[in-house]
Amino acid sequence: MTWTDLQSALGEHGYVASGDLSVALHLALTLERPLLLEGAAGVGKTEVARTLSLAQDTKLIRLQCYEGLDASQSIYEWNYQRQLLTIRSAAEDGQTGKSVEDRIFSREFLLERPLLAAITQDQSPVLLIDEIDRADEEFEAYLLEVLSDYQISVPELGTITASSKPIVILTSNGTRDLSDALRRRCLYSYVEYPDRTTELAILKARCPEVEARLAEQIIGFVQRLREEELEKTPGVAEMLDFAAALMGLGIADLTDDPAVLQSTLTTLLKTQSDQAQITAEVAARIAGKAA
Repeated sequence: MTWTDLQSALGEHGYVASGDLSVALHLALTLERPLLLEGAAGVGKTEVARTLSLAQDTKLIRLQCYEGLDASQSIYEWNYQRQLLTIRSAAEDGQTGKSVEDRIFSREFLLERPLLAAITQDQSPVLLIDEIDRADEEFEAYLLEVLSDYQISVPELGTITASSKPIVILTSNGTRDLSDALRRRCLYSYVEYPDRTTELAILKARCPEVEARLAEQIIGFVQRLREEELEKTPGVAEMLDFAAALMGLGIADLTDDPAVLQSTLTTLLKTQSDQAQITAEVAARIAGKAA
């Protein structure tokens, strides 16, 4: 599969990928290297992994990162309740010692979390490590070990090595600097907000029933809105919500009813200060220039 074939496959599932991103994904697949995607929130980084799993016809395994993430949430933990019940049952039957211990520390009692689950699949899954910049540096260091060898040590069972190497996509919103070691381990692509032509193609792919004139107005409005000084710039997902709201209300032209337009901005503006800043007059002005 060439990078253009991959770009077409993503497009068939509704993701309009730029040439640079398509090449980066193709190289990640070919070289079997993790791909780090950076960019502002809402540009579609997470959606890349979801769509790639569809295009590759494979499972998507997602690890959502956050401060304090540790091994029990990301790698594995033992099913302690089930172990305890088994110990009690064995004791009632007069069983004790190593045979009981071997049983309760078997794979049957192991709860696989995303990192372990990703290396125990028969077919290479897409492993999405989402918002790695929210995790602690200590977790990032451990992640490097996993990504280097694709194996995990479980003291009671030994080393579990990948059955098939996962396709790893990491995303970062840039809330903290990532280590040089992690960056060296990964291929890299920066995902920008789409340009007008690309975003229009995204809208038509996801909402094929939208009228051409309204589609042009929606993209023009959202792209001009992003030029305002907002706390949270609306992303592609918000643009699609905005389009769905307008179509649901039967709006054919953004300039027809300023009051209705203002009410639909709840899909785009997600903070009180942003909603206060984009008044009905401001929205009407942007709409007038959007076509």
